[in-house]
Amino acid sequence: MAEEEAKVVAVEEAKVMAVEEAKGLDYIPEVILKKRKNRDELAFIRKKQLELGNFGKKKKKVADIKRPEDFVLEFRAKEIDLIRMKQRVKRPRASPPPVKSNLVFIIRIQGKNDMHQKTKKVLNSMQLRSTFTGVFAKATDGLFQKLLKVQPYVTYGYPNGKSIKDLIFKKGYTIIEGNPVPLTDNNIIEQALGEHGIFCIEDIVNEIARVGDHFREVMRFLGPLKLNKPEAGVLHGKKQVFSDGGDTGNREDKINDLIIKMN
Repeated sequence: MAEEEAKVVAVEEAKVMAVEEAKGLDYIPEVILKKRKNRDELAFIRKKQLELGNFGKKKKKVADIKRPEDFVLEFRAKEIDLIRMKQRVKRPRASPPPVKSNLVFIIRIQGKNDMHQKTKKVLNSMQLRSTFTGVFAKATDGLFQKLLKVQPYVTYGYPNGKSIKDLIFKKGYTIIEGNPVPLTDNNIIEQALGEHGIFCIEDIVNEIARVGDHFREVMRFLGPLKLNKPEAGVLHGKKQVFSDGGDTGNREDKINDLIIKMN
C-alpha cells in the first residue's frame, strides 16, 4: 500500500515539473538587465570610495607619490643651486661684452623643483613665474646681475624690430580684473596709457623698441608673454651657456631665431 502511494506522489511531482518546464522563465528586456548591472557597479564603486575616503577626490598616480629619497634629492638639488648661484656672482669676471642694445628680451626655459627659493624669488621679480614665458627689459647693470643669478634657467638677447612687433601683436595682453585680455581694442590701451601719449598697439611697439620715457609704464600694463613650447631639438635641456653649446645665457642677436620658433 505504501509503495503504491509513493508511486502516485512521484507521478504527481513529475507532472508538476513538466508543466513548469513548459512554462519557461519570465522574459526580462535586455535594457533593464543593463540598467541593473550599471546600478550595481555604481553602488559598488561609491561604497569603495566612501570606505577609502576618496569620494570626489582626484586619484593619485603612483608616479605622483614621492618617496623619502625623492625629498632628499630635491633638497640637495636646491642647495646646490644656491651654492652655484653664489659662485657665479662672486666669480671674477672679464670685462663684459659691449651692450648692443638698450632692450633685452628674456625667456625662461627651465626650472622646476630643482630651484632654490632665492632663485625663484629673482625669477618672480622679473615676472618669469613659469617656463616658456618672456619679458622685455631695459639693459642695465642691475638687470645683468639678476640674469647672472638665474643663468641656468633663462636665455636672453637683443630683439629686432620685427620680433618686437610680432610678439606684441600675437602674444600681447593686459590684465583686467584678474583676467587676461588680448590687445584687440585700442580703447583699452588709450584708457590705461593715453596720458603718456600711447593710444594704440603700434604705440606700444614703438615705445618698447626705443625704450622710451614711459617704457616702465608699458611693461606694467603688459602681462608676461606666454610663448609656445619649442619643437624637439630646438632646446637641448643643457644648462651650459649658449656660447659653449648650451641653451642658457646671452644669445645676443640669435635670440630672434628662438623667438620665431616660439612665437
